[in-house]
Amino acid sequence: MPVEGGSSSGSGSAARHPKQKRKAHSLSIRRTNSTEDRPPGVLRGDMLEGQDSKLPHALRNNLLDLFGQIEREFENLYIENLELRREIDSLNERLTGDGQTIEGGDPTKGALKAKASHSTSQLSQKLKTTYKASTSKCLYTFQDKLGGARNFSVATWELWGGDSWIVSSFKATTGSRALCQLLKEYVGHRDGIWDLSVTRTQPVVLGTASADHSALLWSIETGKCLLKYSGHAGSVNSIKFHPTEQMALTASGDQTAHIWRYMVQLPAPQPPPDVTVSSLGANRRCHDLFHYSDLMHCLVTQTLCDEDQDSSDREEGEVDGEGPCEVPTVRVATATLKSHQSVVIAADWLVGGRQVVTASWDRAANLYEVETSELVHTLTGHDQELTHCCTHPTQRLVVTSSRDTTFRLWDFRDPSIHSVNVFQGHTDTVTSAVFTTGDNVVSGSDDRTVKVWDLKNMRSPITTIRTDSAVNRISVSANQRIIALPHDNRQVRLFDMSGVRLARLPRSNRMGHRRMVCCTAWNEENQTCNLFTCGFDRQAIGWNINIPALLQEK
Repeated sequence: MPVEGGSSSGSGSAARHPKQKRKAHSLSIRRTNSTEDRPPGVLRGDMLEGQDSKLPHALRNNLLDLFGQIEREFENLYIENLELRREIDSLNERLTGDGQTIEGGDPTKGALKAKASHSTSQLSQKLKTTYKASTSKCLYTFQDKLGGARNFSVATWELWGGDSWIVSSFKATTGSRALCQLLKEYVGHRDGIWDLSVTRTQPVVLGTASADHSALLWSIETGKCLLKYSGHAGSVNSIKFHPTEQMALTASGDQTAHIWRYMVQLPAPQPPPDVTVSSLGANRRCHDLFHYSDLMHCLVTQTLCDEDQDSSDREEGEVDGEGPCEVPTVRVATATLKSHQSVVIAADWLVGGRQVVTASWDRAANLYEVETSELVHTLTGHDQELTHCCTHPTQRLVVTSSRDTTFRLWDFRDPSIHSVNVFQGHTDTVTSAVFTTGDNVVSGSDDRTVKVWDLKNMRSPITTIRTDSAVNRISVSANQRIIALPHDNRQVRLFDMSGVRLARLPRSNRMGHRRMVCCTAWNEENQTCNLFTCGFDRQAIGWNINIPALLQEK
C-alpha cells in the first residue's frame, strides 16, 4: 500500500523503528486535533501532508474528526467546570461578606443538593415507569437503563445512594445493629422486586412480585422458594393474599389482575448445628480468616468503585434451568380481571375477601366481584395515573394514591352511598397510602415526606416526617403502629406515629439492599422474622426487629 505524503527514506525509517513511528503518529494526531493550532484557511486534510501513515486518506480524516469531537466534548466539560468553580467561589465570597455561615458544610451544598434532588426524583420516576409498564420478554437491568456502569450523572449517583455507601458502615451504631438484625435473604428473581406480602392463613409464607413477570412464594424460615406463578405477560407490580383462603391477587403491566390458587408444603425444619468445644476453636479460626478476607475485599472494591454494580450484576440464585429456582409452577389464573386500559399498578382484597379493588395508570380504580369476576364500580376522579391502592383491615374502606399529589378515601360501608374524600398535602407523587388499625391513614411521597392523617379531620396531617429520599410503598405494624419507610437511596427507616425516628436498618456493602428499596411488610405473628423488605437488587430480606427494646430506647 502506498504511503501518503511519505518518502522512501521515511518509509524505511518507519519499518526499522515501528515503536517510534507509532509514538510520532499519536503525537501528530494530538497536534492536528486542535483547531486553535491550525492556521487559518488550512484544512485538516492539508495538515496531514508530510505525515507518515499507512491509513487511507479518507479513513484517517474520519478518525481525526472523531478525535476532534472527543476533544471538543472534553473542552466543553472543562470550561463548564471552570465556570461552576467561579460561581462557587463568588457565592462563598458573597456569603462571607454578608457574615453568613452554614453550619456543618459547604455553603453551596444546599442549592446543589436541591437541584440534584429534583433530577433524582425525575430519574427515579422514569425508571419505575419503564419497568412497571414492561411487557417485554427481555430482562432489563439498572445498568442498561443508566447507560453502563460508569455513565453517571449527579441524579444517577444520588439514586444509587450517593456517598452513603462509603459512610453507611460508620453511621450504623452497635445499638441499631442489635435492635435490627438481618436474618434471611430470599434470592431467586431475575429482576427487581416491586412488592411483597405475607399470607394471612396457614401455612404462613412470603410472596414477592417482580419485574421478571413472575411471583414467587417463599418459606420464611429456610429462605427456600416453594412455588412460582408465571401467568402474567408483564411486570408483576403487586401481590396480596386472601384473608381466609389460599388465594393470591397479583397486578401486572399486562393491564390485568389475576386471582390464582396455591398449595405449598413447608420444608422440614433443619436441626440446630452441634456446637462443641473443638468446633468453637475451628469456627474462631475460620471467622478470623473470613474477616481478613472481607477486609481485603472491601479495600479492593472501594478502590475500584465497582463493588455495588458487580454484586448486583450476578444472576443470583439461578441454576442450570429455565427459571431462578426449580419449583412447582402455576401458569393459569383462577380468574382474570381485564377492564383496565393501562398498567394495573396495585390490587387488594376488601374485608371478607369477596371483592377486590385494582388501581391502574388509566386513572381509575375498579371494584370486582371475586366469584364472577364482574366489574361492580369504576372509581374515577384522579387527574393522573394511580400508584397504589389499599383496603381497611376491618371496614369497607379503600384508599387510592396518585401522581396528581393526592390520595382519595372511598367509603363502601353504605351500599347506597359511595362517598369520597380527597387528601391534599403532598407536593409530588403519592407513592402509597395505607390504613392503620385505628382511624389513621399514613401516606408516603416522592416529595420525601410521610404524613399521618386522622380520618375524622382530613384538612391537615397530624404528623409530618421529613426524610432525605423519596419514599416508596410503606407499611405500618398492626400492634405497635411502627411505620417502615423504604427509600430510593437504599435505606429503610422506622418511625412511630408521632414522627419520632426509632431506627435505621443496618446497611453496608455486604449487608442490606444494594439498590432502591421498593416495599416493606410487617409480620408480627412471627416473633423472629417480623419485617420484610424488597428492592431492585432482586432480593427480599427478612429482619428481626426487637420492638420492645426499640420502644424502650425511645
